[in-house]
Amino acid sequence: MISTRSFAKQLLGFALATAFAGSSYAADPLKIGLVLPMSGPFAAYGKQIEHGVKLYLATNGDTIAGRKIELVLKDDSPGTAGDVSKRLAQELVIKDKVDILAGFGLTPSAFAVAPVATEAKKPMVVMNAATSAITTKSPYIVRTSMTLPQNSAPIATWAARSGIKNVFVLIADYGPGYDAGGQFRKTFTAAGGKVVDEVRVPVNNPDYGPFLQRIKDAKPDAVFLFLPPGAGTVAFMKGFAERGLAQSGIKLISTGDLTDEDILDALGDSALGLVTSFHYSADHKSPENQAYVAAYAKAYPKDRPNFMSVGGYDGMRLIADVLKKTGGSADAEKFVAAAKGMKWVSPRGPVMIDPATRDVVQTIYIRKVERVDGKLQNVEFDKIADVKDPGKE
Repeated sequence: MISTRSFAKQLLGFALATAFAGSSYAADPLKIGLVLPMSGPFAAYGKQIEHGVKLYLATNGDTIAGRKIELVLKDDSPGTAGDVSKRLAQELVIKDKVDILAGFGLTPSAFAVAPVATEAKKPMVVMNAATSAITTKSPYIVRTSMTLPQNSAPIATWAARSGIKNVFVLIADYGPGYDAGGQFRKTFTAAGGKVVDEVRVPVNNPDYGPFLQRIKDAKPDAVFLFLPPGAGTVAFMKGFAERGLAQSGIKLISTGDLTDEDILDALGDSALGLVTSFHYSADHKSPENQAYVAAYAKAYPKDRPNFMSVGGYDGMRLIADVLKKTGGSADAEKFVAAAKGMKWVSPRGPVMIDPATRDVVQTIYIRKVERVDGKLQNVEFDKIADVKDPGKE
């Protein structure tokens, strides 16, 4: 592992060397260091984000402002070990001499790398990790994905308006779970609802049996659920159905992680009718999304595009647009200044980088799982435009 002191010394030497390199960067390749979980329990996160990044370059060209883009990928599996992510980010800066750090599938990874970005003065583009506080950890972070409060507040409002009076909250025991559960509670109780109980479950391989029994005993109108999409979500859903909670009249509501396209087919018919709030659905009706879904299907026919792939695609779009504004410079101060207030139409809809927080502002959709042309889809039926991160309000 590269120590903090050693990293600082190497960084100083690198800075002095590059200071005398002149202004020839426009002719040099631009290296983007991607820190992603490419193996282990969250390998699907890394795969989808990498797909989105590469799809943008394949569709729009891999030379931007005269600089050919080079991707340097590091596997920080499992994505929840911050020391691994930090060590890899240090290697990317010192050994690989990357210009930009990007990726970050999970919150612990982003938190751990933030000080590296600050010390090295490298732009850091977060393409998924969703805890609200991430952008406060370095002035060089810009996020193109979402925050959990941004998605959990709308479903709380919808639940209260739909006659749901009391809710059991079940969340994963880490940063995004706290954000999702805390914002849901805040918004739902402000609207007159009641949270009857709240439990936190381990991120990796929990036994849901005791928690499902606790829900059954509490007899709430609904359960608000936040779990990282993956095998754990599938296991919870199967347990929810097998124990007859749905049959007893208990509704299940969530942020859209629950019915992510990457696991939607595995959830099967148990997902039909589930209502979630989220910023992206592969079924979103727009020319931009239709083109994106078609291009994705052609490039990766074995997978379905999901919100992580769009986070990667838009992250690369942001990098490209910033470089065009800066004339190819990836200087951290110039990069962030150019990114603030930037707007574009994403496959998810209109987005903007909030000049104050460097977080994404976007439309949040209320969706229901339906079968469309034989395939399970998150079908949007309501929306809230221009949603900022309420966790920073």
